Amino acid sequence: MKKGCLLVILVIFLAFSGPAFASETAEEILKAIVKIHSIIPKDAHTARILGTEREGHGVVIDAKGYILTIGYLIAEAETIEVFGPDGKPVPAVFVGYDHNTGFGLLRADKPLDVVPMKLGQSSKVNEGDPVLVAGHGGKESVIGARVISRKEFAGYWEYFLEDAIFTAPPYANFGGAALIGRDGRLLGIGSLFTQVIIPGLGSIPCNMFVPIDYLNPILSDLMTTGRSSKAPKPWLGVYSEEAHGRVFVTRVTAGAPAERAGLQPGDLILTVNGKAVKGLTDFYRKIWALGNAGVDVPLSILRGIQIQNITVHSADRYQFLLLKPKKII
Repeated sequence: MKKGCLLVILVIFLAFSGPAFASETAEEILKAIVKIHSIIPKDAHTARILGTEREGHGVVIDAKGYILTIGYLIAEAETIEVFGPDGKPVPAVFVGYDHNTGFGLLRADKPLDVVPMKLGQSSKVNEGDPVLVAGHGGKESVIGARVISRKEFAGYWEYFLEDAIFTAPPYANFGGAALIGRDGRLLGIGSLFTQVIIPGLGSIPCNMFVPIDYLNPILSDLMTTGRSSKAPKPWLGVYSEEAHGRVFVTRVTAGAPAERAGLQPGDLILTVNGKAVKGLTDFYRKIWALGNAGVDVPLSILRGIQIQNITVHSADRYQFLLLKPKKII
């Protein structure tokens, strides 16, 4: 699509905003989206799964230059660079990471000379709403999309969101991409490519976005301590998949509580604390209902044709990762 046509589309899309948006333009809003490049040590726990070199996007969200992104781009990073509108690299520091939401926070070493993107209200986002999905690169890195679903999302890495935002068509470079509403405000941060089953249409390729409303309750904590002040949930260190309502272990993190307890890939999770497991979401909820990190998690598993009972002494996931948040005043 030609640049002029795309800019017209952006202006029309954002014209619904009213007086509050009058002082801003589509181009100014897009300048708040930066490119992120991070290098992770080879011995980092996430290096095997996520690699040692990661790229994606982030959004400048305040006048101090804090940048919101999806956490896996910067988790355990030893060096981080961000690229603003001029395309020049600027060193940045890791500030915080929240496992529950997936948000990551960083800050450039010097001002990027951009207007921060204002935060919207993801609670007002409904199925069928038009949105923009944007990455670093200005108007050439924007697509129009629709919200095709608001529902629970359970990730294989012990991750769960109550009301994730799913959009289509999918955006190829989704990591840290901005989900923008018609008023030019930030509604969510891109997390992954997935598929959603829509009745009558089948499986639809899409992106999952972390709703921006999850940020305000933890933002101050991320800025000051690098993590949420809430008590950490119990973490096992298992990667699981659901098939026909059953939960299978696909991988066990080296050195994690699950490995120490003897869980193995291929194990079928039958119960948690004597209660039957009915899917991945139910698996997580039953574990987290037992208490905070450090609680014992009794599991019943099927391995081959034998049922075994295993107790996993859970841990705090933060203590397992090489996170070095930097407090910035």
